Amino acid sequence: MTSTVERDLIALSGPWEPMAVDARHGPPLALIDPDPKRGWIRRVLPLFAARRVAVIGSLVCAFAAMLGQVAVPRVTMAAIDATLAHRSGGLMPYVWILLALAAGRGLLTFVYRYYLYRVAYDVEYDLRVAMYEHLTRMSFSFFDRVQSGQLISRANSDIRSMQLFLTFAPLLVLNIVSFFVAFGLMLSVDVPLALVALAPLPFVYIVGVRMRDLTFPISWLIQARSADTATIVEENLTGVRVVKSFAAEKSQIGVLAAAARRLQWASVRQIDVRARYAPIMEGLPRLGMAAVLLYGGVLAIDGRVTIGTIVAFSAYVVMLQAPFRMLGFFMMMGQRAAASAGRIYEILDTPPEILDRPGAIDLVSPEGRVDYRDVTFGYAGAPPVLDHFDLHIEAGETVALVGRTGRGKSTVARLLTRFYDVDSGHVEIDGHDVRDLTLVSVRGQVSMVLDEPFLFSASVRDNIAYGRPDAPFDDVVAAARTANAVEFIDELPDGYDTQIGERGYTLSGGQRQRIAIARTLLVNPRVLILDDATSAVDVHVEEEIHGALRGLLDGRTTLIIAHRLSTIRLAERVVLLERGHIVADGTHAGLMATEPRYAEVLAHIEEEEAAAARASTSAPGGGVVRGPV
Repeated sequence: MTSTVERDLIALSGPWEPMAVDARHGPPLALIDPDPKRGWIRRVLPLFAARRVAVIGSLVCAFAAMLGQVAVPRVTMAAIDATLAHRSGGLMPYVWILLALAAGRGLLTFVYRYYLYRVAYDVEYDLRVAMYEHLTRMSFSFFDRVQSGQLISRANSDIRSMQLFLTFAPLLVLNIVSFFVAFGLMLSVDVPLALVALAPLPFVYIVGVRMRDLTFPISWLIQARSADTATIVEENLTGVRVVKSFAAEKSQIGVLAAAARRLQWASVRQIDVRARYAPIMEGLPRLGMAAVLLYGGVLAIDGRVTIGTIVAFSAYVVMLQAPFRMLGFFMMMGQRAAASAGRIYEILDTPPEILDRPGAIDLVSPEGRVDYRDVTFGYAGAPPVLDHFDLHIEAGETVALVGRTGRGKSTVARLLTRFYDVDSGHVEIDGHDVRDLTLVSVRGQVSMVLDEPFLFSASVRDNIAYGRPDAPFDDVVAAARTANAVEFIDELPDGYDTQIGERGYTLSGGQRQRIAIARTLLVNPRVLILDDATSAVDVHVEEEIHGALRGLLDGRTTLIIAHRLSTIRLAERVVLLERGHIVADGTHAGLMATEPRYAEVLAHIEEEEAAAARASTSAPGGGVVRGPV
């Protein structure tokens, strides 16, 4: 136990971190507006406001470049009228002016595009980091009901859709500004001719509104069905061994094809809408060009306008058309971005169910005493798994929790680490309700070894050192030796530097479990939970692991979720779980002698092990399925 002074020093030094590493990349400069009632663009504006200097600078350069573009037809008109109509001078001064405008516009375009695109990609970075950071804080109940493929789709393609729109939106705004500037110059030259050029454009707006109304629901449908397709692909790649073991390739291809057809229908429908309305939106402005040439030609014949005016108006009509040529594509992109933003905000607006309470304290150097006091808990929509559950584990004690499958043994462990919070009652460590402790400190002091260990696509050393990335190599080897993993690791092609395939499937189940045990032992937790942690190793290896564990369990609070008699023997005390609460408590020998229900559960466990053994030996090739080692 730490003294009061030591605890005060720890508190003053800042939040306790079980695994402190130096960040290689900075946090987001800003987060989205949390008000869900605001429009999606308004909610993303704080990300641009955090980069206001780059945004304003790029827009100023863009506006200056636009003015240079608008000035070109006016200079051309002056040159034509001065040299051809009035024959009052040479072309060279105008040539130099046009060259200067071209050079200046080129430089300004480079500057504003560089910073505008950089801001857009920085915003994309902020959205991705914010999305991932939010997902890391979400509770297990959230992941229980949301498919991983949906989350991956939203974190990738949906954010990308937003980024593309936010990149091109300023360009459309720039074209709209150029539209008004060009139209103003046209009015200053000849009002009737300017109105003739503008006449078809209101109809373009009407068609654009109709296209937008049809495109938005289809865009949402496309994004949702894209996520469904991604989910099917992700699940089939993750579960490829299950698919192949049941020869279900054709069946799954059919499932994917059905999802792809649904996506195809929505995509074709969107293209159909665009094919109907986009040509109209692009064609109507061209009527303005024809009207300018027709009416302007009549005016030129009558001597009311010059040839230079007709040339300048032709160029300005092209500028008037530019926003409308982009409008169809932009509106489709905007509706898709709006749909994507809605799907992203749906995640970001979902609050985590398990958070640190205000005033939560760190659990530093605990003794390891664990108490479950009148705990009732049930998963969402299901009857209670634990019903008025009580259990006391002394600091340094090793307790085995025994019961039939599905009786809540693993749930007991998940409540201790606050993967879920109790519906009623209290789970305590050293007398502190875990809800009054910081999550990071609880999970730093309480470690679990699961029956289905997850390994990362990294080296063996990195997997073992996952909880302590800065651990010396000697400590990694010592943890592997305790888990009886050194022998097979040394036989791997590159030893501890051997890269493990996805989820560790290049190793056998027993090898994965041993690496998971080593990973947990390396962090040296005060409270250790073994959830059937040696289920995939043979009896001989299990005995060796148990022999090493016995020394480590001394003085360490350990909860063993037991499915094997050999594992139960590691415990000083055994408790029997039935119907959500403890029905028997004692030593293994004592319970065998006095509790028939305990003997019945053990007999049932032995029958399950025998059935599993028969199934494995009758499988093609026999024995435990192993990958290359």
